[in-house]
Amino acid sequence: MSATAGGRPVGPVVPTATSRVTHRGLGLDDVRIDGGPWGRWQSVNRAVSIPLGIKQLRKAGNLDNLRLAAGEATGEFRGPRFMDSDLYKQLEAVAWETGRESDKDLHEFIRESAELLSRAQREDGYLNSYYQFVKPDQQYAELEYSHEMYCAGHLIQAAVASARVGGAPKLLEVARRFADHLVKVFLHEGNSGIDGHPEIETALVELYRLTGEESYLRLAEKLINERGKGHIANSGMGAHYLQDHLPVREVDTHVGHAVRALYLEAGIVDVYLETGDESLLEWSVRRWEDMVASKTYLTGGVGSRHSHEAFGDRYELPPDRAYTETCAAIASIHWSWRLLLATGQRRYADLIERTLYNGFAASTSTDGTKFFYVNPLQRRFDHIEGDDPGRRHEWFSCACCPPNIMRLVSSLGHYVASTSDDELAVHQFAPGTIRADLPAGEVALSVETDYPWAGAINLTVDRGPGSEWTLAIRVPSWSESATVTVNGEPVAATPGERGYLSLRRAWQPGDTMTIELDMTPRLVFPHQSIDAVRGSTAVERGPLVYCFEQVDQAEGADVGDLALAPDAALRVKDTELPGVGRTVAIEASAFVVSQPSDGLPYSTKRPEELVTVTPTTATAVPYFQWDNRDGSAMRVWTPLHLENGS
Repeated sequence: MSATAGGRPVGPVVPTATSRVTHRGLGLDDVRIDGGPWGRWQSVNRAVSIPLGIKQLRKAGNLDNLRLAAGEATGEFRGPRFMDSDLYKQLEAVAWETGRESDKDLHEFIRESAELLSRAQREDGYLNSYYQFVKPDQQYAELEYSHEMYCAGHLIQAAVASARVGGAPKLLEVARRFADHLVKVFLHEGNSGIDGHPEIETALVELYRLTGEESYLRLAEKLINERGKGHIANSGMGAHYLQDHLPVREVDTHVGHAVRALYLEAGIVDVYLETGDESLLEWSVRRWEDMVASKTYLTGGVGSRHSHEAFGDRYELPPDRAYTETCAAIASIHWSWRLLLATGQRRYADLIERTLYNGFAASTSTDGTKFFYVNPLQRRFDHIEGDDPGRRHEWFSCACCPPNIMRLVSSLGHYVASTSDDELAVHQFAPGTIRADLPAGEVALSVETDYPWAGAINLTVDRGPGSEWTLAIRVPSWSESATVTVNGEPVAATPGERGYLSLRRAWQPGDTMTIELDMTPRLVFPHQSIDAVRGSTAVERGPLVYCFEQVDQAEGADVGDLALAPDAALRVKDTELPGVGRTVAIEASAFVVSQPSDGLPYSTKRPEELVTVTPTTATAVPYFQWDNRDGSAMRVWTPLHLENGS
């Protein structure tokens, strides 16, 4: 695969030459990851998860449903009405994977799927297996819950990915016919309908970026501008659930279905970038700041209510009832990446890192065979969710998350670095290589690091134009200090206004820049308004959030009874764990605070009169590695044990 298509990078987000971006992402072939957790995730994704996903699509009926729509099979439609979208996300994952490294079987899967989609597609361009086979007379009549445009959006994104890596051209032909049909119906013929599940907006903008067809951008702009004006019927969940309660320029906090809200935000920023409508960026940034300040979990996850898979009130962040859907973590990363390209500000890269290493990475088992739909921050011994104990699953009846995970992992390189004028900015840290074209010429770096287990990142210049250019590296906000050397000589390590350490010089091949981040483990404390964890603390180290699993605790130390002192000693332990592999555990001086259970779980006596306090050593592991062993209790937040015993 070439790193550029028509001189432009190959990746999920490729703004036009006239876009309002301050930074531009690199192509997947410009960034090669060859180690660390990211490298392992990509290897497991390719070898295990993607083949599993293809197998499950065949088993669950996604492909058979399209054969029903094509008139090539008989039988019953299987699964939810949005089954097509799972195939499209899988196709996008496969496309990015073939872009990283060619594979005959994966290319064939794209080709065969494109041929099937072409046969199922109606002459007018419409394509949806459910509404063609089950409700052929209800096209666009149930947009409040039909997911017709949502499915189309994922088809478009898969086709764009395939086109950018030189995949089967028929997939793009199918997607464009559907997009042209949507333009005809909803832009030119005046249909005021809007899909209840946003996603089409960001996809249409990316199709515009690929093809130059402006009508795709105009339709995306219309769908965003008209949302919140009563064009969506009540799906039974209410207008807030659908993000249709207010126009996007009047909403100051996220409510309703979290995935929908954040896919919409990605589209809003995309439309801003290509139209220059500053009001869209202003309101999107306002909501991002509100979400981070009051509706984001320590892991970066969002969505605190199982009911409606929704955001809760400000500071409503219960650890045990956290919904934090995996797809919402992915959507958050998509949104933050676009804001990073728009502004170049560190805070967006910081949230991407927090979400990737914690709320997102925890979604997949170490061996790549099982997935979380929901990502809680606490699980009790006797937890039950319906008939489900809340462990990872190989697949789901609503399988939106697994192929979504796969497409992000396949495209991880896209989120590592970007360029701005004559600057190469490194946002995320993984061992490998980075290549970029700057105005002065081509630059190439090698990255050596044991991140996130260690805080040293070493960048070596392999190629450069000989003239001056700027190398910028993010200094994460969690790092209390940082030291920097260039060719072994100390330099000032004060981040600039954007949060990046920027060094401008005529970099020569062999020059090295090394940054050492502060990896001291730390206790973090919640905002006082988060009632569910008030009086508690959690453990972090580097970008990683830690959790206490029962399997790691001493005999008699019930993880539900653990408490930490506000000055607890934290000790680092590099180790290997069965079912997990390499990890850096943290041992904490702690207490087992137990209380008899007799009658009502309330008393007029003060806690210190009832509890028994026993010193212990508690062991924490990175949250992303939990649930790979005994499947027992886990918690991120532990109560604080103060000197008076409370």
